[in-house]
Amino acid sequence: MKDAKTEYADIIDRPHHVSRKRAPMSPLARAAQFSPFAALTGYDDLIAESARWTQERSELDESEKERLDRVLRFLFQTGAPADITWFIPDARKRGGAYRTERGTIDRYDGMKRSITLNNGQTIPIDEISDIASDAFERAAAHDGLEK
Repeated sequence: MKDAKTEYADIIDRPHHVSRKRAPMSPLARAAQFSPFAALTGYDDLIAESARWTQERSELDESEKERLDRVLRFLFQTGAPADITWFIPDARKRGGAYRTERGTIDRYDGMKRSITLNNGQTIPIDEISDIASDAFERAAAHDGLEK
């Protein structure tokens, strides 16, 4: 292996060439000319996606499912307003998010197993995790809707 100082001795002590016609390029502009050749295109998007937070779906036991079924029937019959919380699965990764919407039940679709609130929001029944309403306190003793 040769020593670099002896191999390039003819050019190593020469002065750096500076153009008389063009101004020197700034370090930022010099770096920018190589940015289109970034080797990791999409890497920033991938990192942002992996950092995005999702929640795990909580599974309900049979007694809780039965209680929610009684509550839904009660709300549909009485037209009482309620806060309905349901799980929305994430389209890109495991998990999802819980959302709560307040309203009254306008429609029940047995084929799609969904309900539609008075504001037009459609909610899949199998994704409902909780229902809260002031009307339950009044009817709890009468109809067995205790929470």
